[in-house]
Amino acid sequence: MSLFPPVEACLSQAELIIDLGALRDNWRQLAARLAPAACAAVVKADAYGVGSDEASQALFNTGCRTFFVAHPSEGARVRGVVGADASIYVLNGLINGVGRLAPYATYALKPVLGSLDDVRVWSSSGLAGKVAAALHVDTGMNRLGLHVDEALALAPQAQALGLDLVMSHFVSSEAPGDTHNAEQIARFDAVRAAFAGLRASMANSSGLFLPQKPFYDLARPGYALYGGNPTPGAPNPMRPVVTLRAPVIQTREIGIGESVGYNAQWRAKRPTRLATIGVGYADGLPRSLMGTESHSGGDALVEGRRCPFVGRVSMDLTVIDVTDVPASVRPGAMVELLGEAITVDDVAARAGTIGYEILTNLGRRYARSYRS
Repeated sequence: MSLFPPVEACLSQAELIIDLGALRDNWRQLAARLAPAACAAVVKADAYGVGSDEASQALFNTGCRTFFVAHPSEGARVRGVVGADASIYVLNGLINGVGRLAPYATYALKPVLGSLDDVRVWSSSGLAGKVAAALHVDTGMNRLGLHVDEALALAPQAQALGLDLVMSHFVSSEAPGDTHNAEQIARFDAVRAAFAGLRASMANSSGLFLPQKPFYDLARPGYALYGGNPTPGAPNPMRPVVTLRAPVIQTREIGIGESVGYNAQWRAKRPTRLATIGVGYADGLPRSLMGTESHSGGDALVEGRRCPFVGRVSMDLTVIDVTDVPASVRPGAMVELLGEAITVDDVAARAGTIGYEILTNLGRRYARSYRS
């Protein structure tokens, strides 16, 4: 028996709050939008960083019965949470062939066959027809999936392979005017016609907002479920799910011309009050959010006001200019780095990346709490 308390009892420098009520509301909104087609949930990458166990359970309790993951290990974890009454598809195909097929039978996972090699392995595995599978058809992404002509040639084997779903993936669904969308839909329509009787799926989060309404039988939202904006350039229709807050560790005053952080990349142009928080790039805060002489970086919500990062983001620390907020900001005061005011898309834009990367890089050092 350990003489020490559990690690979870230790105080963390920062807290990550996941609103499962918002997650459920987001799924309900998308499900209503595409009805009578079904709404699945993509819960790969630890449910986009928010926690696979908690997210999968909340979504299952709300009515979701189809889940998508990237790897069999993720699927096995989801199966342990949602039980037998859900379909779980594994997107990345049959890695390394026959030697890795056991989890599909053990956990009733449905592989997404994305190449002719996958098809050959599956058809000779003894599982085809016992465990259902999906067929991924590449209509333009050139990443995973069979070519359209390869898929059409396989249509007569659909039953022997145990297929219950044919699917594809959009290249640019977040851009409604992109010509790729119409081209991909036309290609997929031809494939769907050849696989009559199977469910079809193409729409991701942004695909649910395309004017063509390519909902088919099943949609696969991911990012939008977790509060990301599926309609860039327009107001976000989704509720924020993640809030990240951190306490101020230390404050200090510096004079004109003094620098902050490694390599003196930022210098004060006025008498400045600084606040340092215990969050850095090791916690998933991109280093590109640094504030320098020539670059406006990230910011934090302090006493209701957005205050800029100054100097380079360090491994464990970030410095904020709090000159324009009340002098009451002292060690222990909480600042908000992600939430309703500073969204995951805001942070991504300032970091020169995408919100998906921000969410999936959320660190494990945060004290996580879940609200329903």
